[in-house]
Amino acid sequence: MNIYRHIPAKCQTHHSSSRILAIGNFDGLHLGHQALLAKAVAVAKVEDLVPSVMTFEPHPREFFMPQNAPARLSSMREKLEYFYEAGIEDVFVLRFNQVFSTITPTAFMQDVLLTALKANTVLVGGDFCFGAKRAGTVKDLVKSGFKLIDFPAVNMAQQRVSSTLVRQALACADFSQAEHLLGRPYSISGKVVHGAKRGRQLGYPTANVHMRHERPAFTGVYAVKLDGRKGVANLGVRPTIAGIPKLMLEVHVFEFDGDLYDAHVHVQFFHKLRAEMQFNGLDALKSQIGQDVVAAKAFFQSNH
Repeated sequence: MNIYRHIPAKCQTHHSSSRILAIGNFDGLHLGHQALLAKAVAVAKVEDLVPSVMTFEPHPREFFMPQNAPARLSSMREKLEYFYEAGIEDVFVLRFNQVFSTITPTAFMQDVLLTALKANTVLVGGDFCFGAKRAGTVKDLVKSGFKLIDFPAVNMAQQRVSSTLVRQALACADFSQAEHLLGRPYSISGKVVHGAKRGRQLGYPTANVHMRHERPAFTGVYAVKLDGRKGVANLGVRPTIAGIPKLMLEVHVFEFDGDLYDAHVHVQFFHKLRAEMQFNGLDALKSQIGQDVVAAKAFFQSNH
């Protein structure tokens, strides 16, 4: 899979001079996104096109309204991993900045889609808008001669599957509903980095998973699996440990004494044990972690 961090002057395609381009933020890669990508790959095979994706970093709402932007469901690496698994060949990760936000709908269609990317076949959601002030719509794509692949929304319980629904489920710790919307357990992936080793000092060594963003859909303490290994995780800012405001994901894996440093791991979330709390000293924190471990083990014995 080729990854472009800009609009290239010229794109080399493997077997065709044109491509089918799926455009979107793809946050969460829920069932609707998955169906859209599957459609793009299927059409590409039939019509001898290059299955491609255009996505944006940061999310446009993070650029325009950083304080009110939605919680992040996926890091860019997580998105790229799924694009690869889905069979996408080219991914264009466009930096959403002041310059990009001022591109007119006409310039976006002619200069970016047609001239630079040779994407005369486009696959987007029915509510897709583009260009400065979101002035461009699906109707403009059709009028400009693009072949627009019609794709109906994926519905569940009479609601359109969306990133918003996933965020709502996660905020309520309804991981079962989130799994239905995603087609898989919700997970966060990242590299295991060195920490202060306080977990080991307390008798509960943790894998510190580097967070690629600071706006998670939830915080607290959870029963999780790290690459299939059961454990308990804290996602938050560790209020009991002074001077550490940075968001962290720490996972204590049960009955594990190996070395995970520098490994890229996936942490799946299954059940909320409690909210993040501040304790009166490390002894109280250690006692609560012990209770969390017991509760997480009890959950897995009953459910997984």
